[in-house]
This record gives sequence, structure tokens and C-alpha cells, in this order.
Amino acid sequence: DPLKYSTGRSSLEAVSIGIKLTDTDITFRCNLVTLSAEENYCDRTMIDYSAGEITTEEAKILITDLGEKLGTDKIRFYPGVSYRHVIVWEGGPDNGIEVYKLTPPHDISGKVIGPYLPQGKSGPALSDIMEKSSIFLREHPVNLKREKEGKKPANSAWIWAKAKKPKLDSFEEKYGLKGSVISAVDLVKGIGISAGLQPVSVEGATGNINTNFLGKAQAAIREFKKGKDFVFIHVEAPDECSHQGNLADKIRSIELIDSLVVKTVIEGLERMGNDYSVMVLPDHPTPILRKSHTADAVPFLIYTKNNGPDKRKRKNSANFDEVNAAKSGLHIDKGYKLMDYFIGEKK
Repeated sequence: DPLKYSTGRSSLEAVSIGIKLTDTDITFRCNLVTLSAEENYCDRTMIDYSAGEITTEEAKILITDLGEKLGTDKIRFYPGVSYRHVIVWEGGPDNGIEVYKLTPPHDISGKVIGPYLPQGKSGPALSDIMEKSSIFLREHPVNLKREKEGKKPANSAWIWAKAKKPKLDSFEEKYGLKGSVISAVDLVKGIGISAGLQPVSVEGATGNINTNFLGKAQAAIREFKKGKDFVFIHVEAPDECSHQGNLADKIRSIELIDSLVVKTVIEGLERMGNDYSVMVLPDHPTPILRKSHTADAVPFLIYTKNNGPDKRKRKNSANFDEVNAAKSGLHIDKGYKLMDYFIGEKK
């Protein structure tokens, strides 16, 4: 239940990266973004929240150098994956009590950033870091090279998603199942690690459409063969395509999930010869027209192959989509209760 357990997303990303947090640390998400080039920082426009999906290798250089330039003994920069990174503020402003208004950069694509700069008592300090980062990054060799190659520069840091050290209950203790998590997104990976799931790295996994779809599915089957009872596979591609307003790639990414991930997992489990259950769903809607998340209900599909009775309420449909799911009459009111419905009582 996020109302009970959530302290914010950036601390979960910090856990995924391997940062050891104290109870008084405050974390922030630090995106590398592409802004327009107006002289006044607040007049610039959010061109790309992902800096042209900058590579992890390039981003590591930028964040490391940015940390050396702007970091202090209290404020530290940590590189993550692609454009997603973390700042840890030791002790934190007001030890985390302060209320902030921080805006996700993917929610303001194409908008002037001034009204969305950090607000709150320490807002000016965060905005100052962001503006100074733009001065430093503008002439960085990595960005000069990217521009020469016709790519978008990562010409500013964007700070958001304040959080404190997370404390989650054990997945294994709750469900009696040993599990793993497969994701290139530090937020999801951090949730898994915090709940006691084993993180699994997959070569070529990126968090966008240019990811190793097949490798994730194959890694899941290997985890089952090693004795794991549960594997969570996360694929970010459709969400990223939605934030970019790219309908063709969103459709393509869903097709690749269907043909390379779901198909491979089902075939692998069939070859193993055991009973199994598979659940497929998005974590939230990201409409192409909005280019941002909405709170609408999401469809979910469960397929079970077992020899015993399945006491769950069944609603069969010819198609897996929002329309047919809504017609089913089967609605899980609280998202965190869906896993209980899927797994059932403790094994």
C-alpha cells in the first residue's frame, strides 16, 4: 500500500543503484534533460526529458563530472541508467519535513520551465543547482560531440521526486515465495530489492524500445530453473514511447512484448512441465495525446495452468484491452491488492 509504505520514488532508485542511505538522508531524482537555449534559464522550454535517450555511458561521464563541479560534502550525485540519476542530500533540508512542489520533467514536454521550477523553502537552492548545471553542461565535451553528431545535448539537470530511505516488508515472508525482479528501470528494481527480490541484470536492457526484450524473458526462465517461484519482468518501452508521443513505436513495443516476452515465457514454462500462472498488465496509463501518466484503471490478464481448482472469479474475453476489461465487471479497487488476488494465500 503506497499510502503506508511510500516515502517517494528517488530513494528506491538509490537502493537500485546500490547507495547506502541513512534515516536522515534526503534523495532526489536527477534527470539529464534537453532545454532550449534562451538566455534566462526560467524562459527555456523542456525539449526532451530524456536528453535524446542519452546512453548510460555518456550520462555516467556527465553526472560524475557534474558531481565534482557542483557536489559538496553533503550533496552527492550518483549515476544511474540513461537519463535517470540520483542526488543524495545528507541530512537534507529540514530533514525531509519540508514540503516541496517538484514537477516530473516528462509532464512538461514542450512547456516553458519557469512555472515548474522547484518550489518550497529549499526550492531556490535546487533551482540554483539546475541552472548552474546548465552552464557547466553546455560546453561539456560529451555534449559538444552529441551536437556534432546531430543528437540532443544533455544540457541541464532536472531535480524532482524527493524521498527518504524506504522500508518495505518482505515479499517472501508475505507470500512464501522466493522471487526475482528483472528491470532496467531503477525505480522498479529498487522496489524489488527493498522487498527482498533478487535483482537480475540483462545485457542490452535499456528502459526504452531499443532494449533486449528476448533477453529479459530468457532470464526469467533461467531464474525459475534456479528454483525461484516468482519472477517480475518489467518492460518500460510503451511508457517511454507514450511520453514521446510516438504512436508507431508504442504499438511496436507492445507487439515485441507479446511476441518476444510473453510468448517466450509461456513456451519456457511449458517445457519445464510445471503448473504456473502468468499475469500481464501495464502499471499505469500513459496516453499518447497527454504524454504523461493518468490515474485511470488498467486492464490485467491472468492465465493459470494447474491441476487444482482456481477459486478466483473468472471473466473470459476474446481480446485483452481496456474496453473488454471494463466490461468484465471484475475490478480490483486498490492496486496493491492485485498481487493478493493473483497469488492467493501464503504458499
